[in-house]
Amino acid sequence: MALPVPVVVVGNITAGGTGKSPLTAWLVAELVGAGWRPVILSRGYGGKADNYPMEVNAGSSAIEAGDEPVMLAASTGCPVVVDPQRRRAAGYALDRKLGNLLVCDDGLQHYKLPRDVELSVFDARRGIGNGALIPVGPLREPVSRLSSVDFVIVNGADFAPEVMESFEGIDHPAIYSMVLEPGRLIHLATGEQKPLSGLRGQAVRAVAGIGNPSRFFDTLRNLGAEVTEVAFPDHHRFRPSDLSAGHDEMIVMTAKDAVKCRGFAPDNAWTLTVNARLPDGFRDAFLERIQQCSEQLTS
Repeated sequence: MALPVPVVVVGNITAGGTGKSPLTAWLVAELVGAGWRPVILSRGYGGKADNYPMEVNAGSSAIEAGDEPVMLAASTGCPVVVDPQRRRAAGYALDRKLGNLLVCDDGLQHYKLPRDVELSVFDARRGIGNGALIPVGPLREPVSRLSSVDFVIVNGADFAPEVMESFEGIDHPAIYSMVLEPGRLIHLATGEQKPLSGLRGQAVRAVAGIGNPSRFFDTLRNLGAEVTEVAFPDHHRFRPSDLSAGHDEMIVMTAKDAVKCRGFAPDNAWTLTVNARLPDGFRDAFLERIQQCSEQLTS
């Protein structure tokens, strides 16, 4: 049964990190700019709260809420509701009138949540892999699933045309490229900001507990850092011993990891934020689709 507000689901048909959360943050910013009041829904993977639904803000515990919800609350300033049952989270948000549109970070396969707009995100390097389903390949669902999504987003494409003609041989009328660009370098303890040029020639211990750490490591190298890679499993629960480094090394981690390390980060720990960049044509098409959904729901 459809919900009384537009519901957007950002997901992927492949396992592993594809850049869903930066895209979610970008979508939410565009929606706010267009006059909407979005609420972010999340499963809260990696967190364990005593009670659900759980309303999350920038100061919430990542151990309870999960790393991505806390990161999104901090970066967007929008309400975030966590619940493994995304339909229940939606009901919570609507009952409390937290907003007039719902954006679900992940959950393409969570079919109990009604949805009006679906986006499937791919990593450009990994694509669809061998094209086989888990456990033989990386696919959560067959490639044919893309025929029912509204937009296909390719993260890390070398070029950003308004619409890509195809990707991995996939024909879809709305394939757009996305680029993740370095944003700010922020000191975990003080919030001090340092220009990205400070990474040139700097010895960096790059710490990442994300789905695709190589992308983060490459970003630091492209900024001129001399990188020592330290990769952990996705959603890793960090301990102080994970953040050891040499005297002259700067520890740099993702925003997703930083929310789990705020309480014990050493003085040389920084976070590098990233921002999604997408074509104007996608923004216009997405907002037009949202407006159509809203009109259909109120007609």
